[in-house]
Amino acid sequence: MIYLKLFWEFLKIGLFTFGGGYGAIPLIKECVERNGWLSEEMLSNMLAISESTPGPIMVNTATYIGSSQGGALGAAVATLGVILPAFVVMILFSVFLKKVLEKPAAAAVLSGVKPCIAGIITATGIYMLFTATAFFTDLVSVIIAAILAAVYFVFLGIKKKAISPILLICIAAGLGVAFGAVGS
Repeated sequence: MIYLKLFWEFLKIGLFTFGGGYGAIPLIKECVERNGWLSEEMLSNMLAISESTPGPIMVNTATYIGSSQGGALGAAVATLGVILPAFVVMILFSVFLKKVLEKPAAAAVLSGVKPCIAGIITATGIYMLFTATAFFTDLVSVIIAAILAAVYFVFLGIKKKAISPILLICIAAGLGVAFGAVGS
């Protein structure tokens, strides 16, 4: 029964997520809380890990939650559920894309969805910032965030373009190791 539940819950997430993984976070959070699959702290940790590991955040999160609830088969079922809608949509779009995008109704739908996605992603970022209790109680986290912000804006000022997120993740990891070594 857990496998059917995992598939169904992640299929719904895959069906109703617009804007990529960040747009899925509120749906994943609601699903996990409703089913009691992870604590809020564990979900926050899982999202941080999913963000910093290779692969889409929705797939990484679905795989982890599926694995935690149903082992390897649970991971496969949850992952299939979350990717199936995108797979089907991409197949259909590849066949009908040009004709669909020429329609004024399609352009109207996209112009309405874009601001919604921006709002969802912004709200999710703010929510994650304020629910990350370690961020506000741990001086090291605040220092690392300040250093990363400084690196980002200095790079932007010098190079006139944003620094690679991969490089920022590597710098953050290095700072975490350095501060961890100093603290022990």
